[in-house]
Amino acid sequence: MAKLKPDWEALDRHLAQVRGCRICPTVEPPPVAARPDFWPRLMLVGQAPGPKEVVLQRPFAYTAGSRLFQWFNKLGVPEEEFRRRVSMCAVIRCFPGRAPQGGDRVPNPLEIANCAPYLEDELQLIRPATVLAVGQLAIKKFLPENVPLQERVGRAFPVVREELELEVIPLPHPSGRSTWLVKKEN
Repeated sequence: MAKLKPDWEALDRHLAQVRGCRICPTVEPPPVAARPDFWPRLMLVGQAPGPKEVVLQRPFAYTAGSRLFQWFNKLGVPEEEFRRRVSMCAVIRCFPGRAPQGGDRVPNPLEIANCAPYLEDELQLIRPATVLAVGQLAIKKFLPENVPLQERVGRAFPVVREELELEVIPLPHPSGRSTWLVKKEN
């Protein structure tokens, strides 16, 4: 498929639409919708913003983000450069609230369904070559088969979405609550 010319106006309209959404009564708005400085070939998709991300309107702006950007810094990509060149979004765009047992609540199926068109539209608009799917919820959006995380993390999987061919690279969630990261075998 031919590479499309970047359409910043369409992206800005899309992000404004995301920011204006208030459809889910069970989440804490406003939605987080960040814009990279350069047209991205890479998209990072997380689970959902946390409360700090909503206030700052910046994906991965707190503790999970610190760990995530430590990973990329070790690869020679500083946080600000990553943010300027990568489209960063999430399966749902609002903070889902706290879970009764602590930590952030996992988005429910209705919240995921309500935000799904935003992710799909963004994929078709940006047409990234690669998606970094961060955490199980994001991974399942692209690779729905139930395969253990250790068999997926860091590997590239070809995916086709509405004629958009891309590679999906699953990553564990960088949250302190992620048990996957502390297991010796990982």
